[in-house]
Amino acid sequence: MFNANTKSHLQKALNHHFPVSKNMRLKTRCALITGGAQGIGFAIAQIFCREGATVYLADVNKEVGTAAALKLREAGSKATFVYLDVSEDVSWKQVCSQFQKETDGLDILVNNAGINIRKVIEEMSAEELDMMYAVNIKGPFLGIKHLLPIMKAQGGGSIINMSSVCGIIGHLYTPEAYTMAKGALTTLTKSVASRYGKYNIRCNSINPSTADTPLVQEMLKNPEWRKERLGEVPLGRMAGLQDIAEAALYLASEEGNYINGITLPVDGGVTAY
Repeated sequence: MFNANTKSHLQKALNHHFPVSKNMRLKTRCALITGGAQGIGFAIAQIFCREGATVYLADVNKEVGTAAALKLREAGSKATFVYLDVSEDVSWKQVCSQFQKETDGLDILVNNAGINIRKVIEEMSAEELDMMYAVNIKGPFLGIKHLLPIMKAQGGGSIINMSSVCGIIGHLYTPEAYTMAKGALTTLTKSVASRYGKYNIRCNSINPSTADTPLVQEMLKNPEWRKERLGEVPLGRMAGLQDIAEAALYLASEEGNYINGITLPVDGGVTAY
């Protein structure tokens, strides 16, 4: 259930529009974005739509996902919501079946869905660990597994995994389970890139620092937390949703067609020292 405050944040996100592009860099492309109903996923969907892509917003939240897709269509974009539980094999099979009926293939997969149970290693239960890994590791693994045959059959594609700076460094302010999950996703990216590059399938990860979401804005009201998080960023600000979405656009577009297997920090310099 969503309270009035959550719905207000969602409405602000849906009402935000990124600058119109004249290049249409993703025209004729079809993209699937997991966790695409809000936050980073929806920001990527907006920019992909701006560039002419047909976008499928895949999410477990039907209410928010349906509203997000409708908002994009009202702006003239080609957007569809599909229900997807990334941790369930059968759910991925159902989405792939829908794709094969409705499209000519899939050009871009963005594995963006993720959760973070903010407990340190001494306090986290085995069940909570399993829940995090079901979404953060098993989800991208299953997505890649099921969509690779489609990309191979059509002659290529771009897979973008949303990792984190925590997939590069041991982050002082982040629980151990999350850094483990993102580290696994970073190396999964490189493994897929090395094996499937011969099929013209590129696989890259984006590794952002803390993103400037409504939740983070609330957390920044805590002076101690604000000092910690802004103090570690040389550029002195959180990663904007557009910063991350534009990086995804680069990796998905022709401009990035020789980029394969990279770990791309969108972090303002957090991993620079």
